Amino acid sequence: MLDPVEMIGWAGSAFTLTAYAMKTMLPLRLAAIASGLFFIAYTSLLGLWPLLALELVLLPFNLWRVGQILQLRRKVTAARRADPPDFSLIKAYSRAQAMVPGERIFSRGDRPDRLYYIASGEVLLDELGIRLGAGEIFGEISFFTDAKERSASASCSQAGRIHSVDEATFLRLYFQDPSFGLAVLKLITRRLSDGRLQSLPSIRPVLAPDAAPA
Repeated sequence: MLDPVEMIGWAGSAFTLTAYAMKTMLPLRLAAIASGLFFIAYTSLLGLWPLLALELVLLPFNLWRVGQILQLRRKVTAARRADPPDFSLIKAYSRAQAMVPGERIFSRGDRPDRLYYIASGEVLLDELGIRLGAGEIFGEISFFTDAKERSASASCSQAGRIHSVDEATFLRLYFQDPSFGLAVLKLITRRLSDGRLQSLPSIRPVLAPDAAPA
């Protein structure tokens, strides 16, 4: 018959193996926490102080990671429910630029190298006749197509402030913050469904890749 202390050690070992077998992070971290609790008890009873010190360091680290995962899940859920999507995160990675009515932000044919967020005021996409207000982004579609130039011009129609980030910063936010990435996808899908982007030359091949030119 196994000694009760040995049973605690075996339980810790079992949870360690379980953690290594997990494919997703939350179950892995929970198994690691359970393993840590058993090994803290095991090493305490046997007086294995170096191993106890290690487990006492790993336990709060795993608890912190679980908190991060749960926070990220809440952010993704909030982004899925948010209407309109929230892009204010861009402000933390850029400086505000004041705009005056009539000021050109970019012109049709320019290199598509930045995405823009409207903190206040209004922007007009000239060729499309579309007006965008505070809280909206524009210029994002160029990062999802093979376009080498802007398909429309943008200018300020009401005084305000805008933020802009380069492609590298946008892609880092898109891939590292799932809530931001989901908000971008929701926006593009909505603009495609309501016809806002379908007249852009860079979008037509995406919508009908096999269509022969007239």
